Amino acid sequence: MATLRSLECLVAVSDYGSVTEAAARLHMSQPALSHQIAALEREIGTPVVQRLPRGARPTAAGRAIVADARAALAAAERVVATGRAVAAGTEGQLRIGCAESMTAGLLAPVLRTWHRRHPGIQLALTELSSADALAELAASGRVDIAIGPEPTHWDGHLDIIGEEEIVAALPATERPSTTMTFAQIAEHPIVHYHPDNGLGAWLDEIAAQHGVTLTATTRTRQATTAAQLAAAGLGIALVPTTAVTATFAGAVASLKPQLTRAVVALTTTPNDPLAQRFTADLIRRAIPVPTSIATQLTPH
Repeated sequence: MATLRSLECLVAVSDYGSVTEAAARLHMSQPALSHQIAALEREIGTPVVQRLPRGARPTAAGRAIVADARAALAAAERVVATGRAVAAGTEGQLRIGCAESMTAGLLAPVLRTWHRRHPGIQLALTELSSADALAELAASGRVDIAIGPEPTHWDGHLDIIGEEEIVAALPATERPSTTMTFAQIAEHPIVHYHPDNGLGAWLDEIAAQHGVTLTATTRTRQATTAAQLAAAGLGIALVPTTAVTATFAGAVASLKPQLTRAVVALTTTPNDPLAQRFTADLIRRAIPVPTSIATQLTPH
């Protein structure tokens, strides 16, 4: 296959009409340039440069391919320029997978900052309710970075973003205290989770460790919806604080003992500059707790 260097030599001879001048312009020796032209001619099977008593010019074959040679060189320059721009954080695309409950509280502020600071970066977002499904997206290369709870299995690179607390969401009129035990929670109907959301199975395991069973009156795939249904009086919902929005109309109580889970960023390309920078911004932001929720969780 013809090399970019041999195509560059052909274009230079065509532009300057001289092997000597072309070699000087390309900062190479004349024999080295002649060697590149000869390699190109062997690849094509016909001469591409005709040497004259004074100077040189492309043959018919040379003239036929010189336009494509210029296009190939321009494309190579664009490849390098694009790669440098991506490395510098000025161009490119970052595909992000995120747990649905974390999109508004954790991810949205970082996305907003990136849109402002890196307008040339395209951000593609996929939301799922299962940590294991997010891990599959990252492992298959369908997203560059996946953000959510720690999955059941993961063999790639993992960064800890922080810890988020699981709290009880309930109507504002039914808040018994700043804390609730699993035994107290089990006495109420539960707004629980669809099997597609791994949070439900995990909470059932924790409840079993405390010797109780959670009785679901309704199920949803999204923690944010669970919190809203609890506020509407359908039961108690166990939700991460990232799922409780600033406009949440209900009340919250910490669990006793306190229950937390790790929030992680998964990637199979840890050296990718965009993934590195985005993860670093997430870590710097940490796990937010809405002021209204923090106030409710603070003992009075």
